[in-house]
Amino acid sequence: MLHRKSTTRTLDLRTSSGTLRALCRGPASGVPVLCVPGLSANARSFDALADHLADRGRRVVALDLRGRGFSPATAPGTHGWRRHAGDVIEIAHQLGEGAIDLMGHSMGAFVSMQAVALEPRLVRRLVLIDAAGIPEPASIPPILAALARLDAVYPSADEYCDAIRRVGAAVPWDLWGPHYHYDLVPAAGGIRSRTSKAAVLEDVAYGAKQDPTLLWAALQMPVLLLRASRPILPGAGFILGAGARDAFLAAVPSAQVAEIDANHYGVMAHPEALRAAGGFLAPHGGPGSP
Repeated sequence: MLHRKSTTRTLDLRTSSGTLRALCRGPASGVPVLCVPGLSANARSFDALADHLADRGRRVVALDLRGRGFSPATAPGTHGWRRHAGDVIEIAHQLGEGAIDLMGHSMGAFVSMQAVALEPRLVRRLVLIDAAGIPEPASIPPILAALARLDAVYPSADEYCDAIRRVGAAVPWDLWGPHYHYDLVPAAGGIRSRTSKAAVLEDVAYGAKQDPTLLWAALQMPVLLLRASRPILPGAGFILGAGARDAFLAAVPSAQVAEIDANHYGVMAHPEALRAAGGFLAPHGGPGSP
């Protein structure tokens, strides 16, 4: 079970693209850990990690990217990793002077690497969660299938969540259930996701044309790579395969890896992932701190 200990504060942050919703935990000052969620995820996907870090004295700020959760989508043609990275950079400057720590899951890892490439001195330490290189082809169909829920109307929140839970990828449900509930809004005939399917599909199309390995050279700071060692679903592929992991570690000498016995979703709450991130981002620790 996940036991939330820290108080969550809601913050609406103005950027040049509009307003982004953030969920904040831990002290109100200090070097922030800025958290960037995945393709169709929202700030609540970081609940377990944010609580763990906040309980250890870190200031944690998790974002709803534009078009996700409570952050409105922008005009067609204004999404993609580079636009999201621009938002991350603007928000990092708003949160305080100096460098931040940055943590991204799935597409959020690509956005985080893009932010480093655009402004290398912005990030003090970087955590990439189960994404760094080109995903294995067999991992893509489950990701795309999960997007079918967007813009669809379900009779109730229970039926919406039951449909997701039956697939079996979004584990543990103690984390992902509240994440999906957070994203719901009433609609004619029932409920639907707040997240913009158009924005998400634009990011899918953008990502399909990118080579994330071109961003690796910019990663000069300490990097922790949390890799899910189970496929996204039994028999499916890995978002971060072993070959991509090894290539990343060879190309980024400042990086270390923690193999987590979980899938792409479970890595976000696995005790070993919490321990590794907590040590790496300890307030007075360094890379690999216990």
